[in-house]
Amino acid sequence: MTETIRVLIVDDHPMVAEGIQSILESFDDIKVVGTLGNGRDAVDQAARLQPDVILMDLNMPGIGGLSATELILERLPDTRILILSMHDSPEYISTALSHGAKGYVLKDVPTDEIKQAIDAVMGGERYLCTGAIGSLEPKEDAAREALTGREQTILLELAQGKSNKEVALALNISVRTVETHRKNIKRKLGISSTAGLTRYALEHGVLQGTGVAF
Repeated sequence: MTETIRVLIVDDHPMVAEGIQSILESFDDIKVVGTLGNGRDAVDQAARLQPDVILMDLNMPGIGGLSATELILERLPDTRILILSMHDSPEYISTALSHGAKGYVLKDVPTDEIKQAIDAVMGGERYLCTGAIGSLEPKEDAAREALTGREQTILLELAQGKSNKEVALALNISVRTVETHRKNIKRKLGISSTAGLTRYALEHGVLQGTGVAF
């Protein structure tokens, strides 16, 4: 008997989540264990729901998909997280993979490709849909590569104008830890101001699609 794959869908657009759920429930070996609308709920409920695979949207209110991916993997390192997004920029794809995602699938892929992606990551492979493969080799600058996954997450949070306290609350870490990471990010990037961090994040695609206005 084929083992059932437990899938959790995290997307803040109910119609998208319901559509994906309907698609996946047509496969006998998949059980959708839940649909959630934001990253915070995903972080809080992942341990209870015990998904094998999480389909994670990137841009959601509160905790976004990148931060949620990192936090979930800290607690449940065997969970396979597939980013499901409308964005095909190299920066999005490479950053998602650096945060521990096992694959990246665009939302406009054919129905069967979502199942193909799930099967691939369950088999221990990394999966990139055709549109993502074409953008896989971004020419990232050396400074960006020097940032750790945690630093990239905090850069994203800070660049959206959040205070150290707000970042600490969102990521469930101490304010002092945020301050330390903030200093390290500025040092690595050679940036002295928060405005500079925001400008850097915008120029490198980190803020694309987050709803931040300039």
